[in-house]
Amino acid sequence: MQTREQGTVMRSTDSEWASSRDRGTIITGAALIGVAWVGVVLQGMSMKEGAGAYDLISLSGGFAFLAAWVVMMAAMMLPSATPMIALFDKVGRGSIQGRDRAVGTALFALVYLGIWVGFGLLVYLMSAALGALADASPVVSAWLPYGLAAVLVAAGAYQFTALKQSCLGHCRTPLSFLMGRWQSGYAGALKLAGAHAAYCIGCCSALMVVLVAAGAMSLPWVLLIALIVFIEKLLPRGDFVARMVGVGFVVLGLAVAIDPELAATLRGTAMSSPM
Repeated sequence: MQTREQGTVMRSTDSEWASSRDRGTIITGAALIGVAWVGVVLQGMSMKEGAGAYDLISLSGGFAFLAAWVVMMAAMMLPSATPMIALFDKVGRGSIQGRDRAVGTALFALVYLGIWVGFGLLVYLMSAALGALADASPVVSAWLPYGLAAVLVAAGAYQFTALKQSCLGHCRTPLSFLMGRWQSGYAGALKLAGAHAAYCIGCCSALMVVLVAAGAMSLPWVLLIALIVFIEKLLPRGDFVARMVGVGFVVLGLAVAIDPELAATLRGTAMSSPM
């Protein structure tokens, strides 16, 4: 049963919430985002200095890939996830008090990032398998640029789908999301974090696949995808921006299909090399 305070908060609109976010949660999120971006930049610098690409097939290479993925997900996704985390913390004050509330909020954030780590593990396994095939077969290796073209076109087309727009809509309205799904306690935090992460993956998974396939997780691509995610989720007309990004990906994919040498140009200096 909702408390009076929860009911008051949940009757607010998402626009009203924008001016009353919890300052402590926002500051904490900003600090974590800053640390993550420092890690991303340091990783990019280490690769430019000759550290080379990760050997994805080895166990150590897999851990290195996932470590880089975790840092980048924190840097890229926390800016847009912080409003949801702050709102969860605010609403939770009506049913969870003191340290338990802080634990619930931390659990919400950790589950959210943990699910993205799981998505990264799937990306790693697919990348390692494709890399092994390319090393074993010159034919597969020769077709990789066309595979990249297909990824770009598919990611661009996905930006126009009803699934993308629905997931984006949930991500852009955190208050509405919580109003329809709020459950108190730690179990409620787990369910809410899982649902939010699922919508977030539905919204951004194609962008992350492009990050790995086209940019090989290089710093310029990390910055570009992070900017796209931020604009889509937090700024006005994010749905329109998503469609324009889709047009750009389709055009870029067709260009790579026409001129496969563009694939090497797109990848640039890599932080890892899954393809």
